[in-house]
Amino acid sequence: MNLGEKSTTAKTVYHDNFIDRLFIAFFCRKMAIALGTTTTLKGYDAFVDLSQKMVQGRNPQEQQDLVEIVLKSLIPSPILYLTRTFVPANKWVCEANAKFAKILFPWLVGVCELREVEIEDQNNQKIVQNSGVHIKKCRYLEQSGCAAMCINMCKLPTQKFFTESFGIPVTLTPNFEDFSCEMVFGQNPPPFHEEDASRQPCLKEVCDTAVTSSFSKNISPCPKIAK
Repeated sequence: MNLGEKSTTAKTVYHDNFIDRLFIAFFCRKMAIALGTTTTLKGYDAFVDLSQKMVQGRNPQEQQDLVEIVLKSLIPSPILYLTRTFVPANKWVCEANAKFAKILFPWLVGVCELREVEIEDQNNQKIVQNSGVHIKKCRYLEQSGCAAMCINMCKLPTQKFFTESFGIPVTLTPNFEDFSCEMVFGQNPPPFHEEDASRQPCLKEVCDTAVTSSFSKNISPCPKIAK
């Protein structure tokens, strides 16, 4: 999972429909407002370009904070408050969120499918529920080609937004070998330093700014990943 190299595969071609383009334009507008700047690119290229602009000149925490501002701007604060206050993160709610993610997220991350997962509830009891979303090949990771952007701009801020602002815990576990990702609603994210992602090297075959080492047995984590 934590390899600095990626097996050679053909880049996925997407054909965004009208609804996809509306979602992309909406997100891009919110990102541009948060940044105070715009982009000359169109479609998903614009989305990735604005993401890269959010990275420039900012440390990992500042990047995550800016993404959080964007995410919170997507949903009115009263709805966030009511949801985290009065909607329990039970099995039904977690499964419903997984279904919504499968329907709403393909424009962002590519093809998704629901999966049965085992999690621990608040009483530390193991329960099985259909609240897992398997992202077959993440569009954002593939196009950005950057492990740090995946972690700082997607994984960590998404986990924090759903868990703290929305009141529904979620854990994202990216696979940097095949660009798949497991998204589990109802599972509290572990401390980042305990995850393999915190030690992920640069994707040197696809990242334009990859930091490489001449010592193959001493592969260091990407220096842009949050510590």
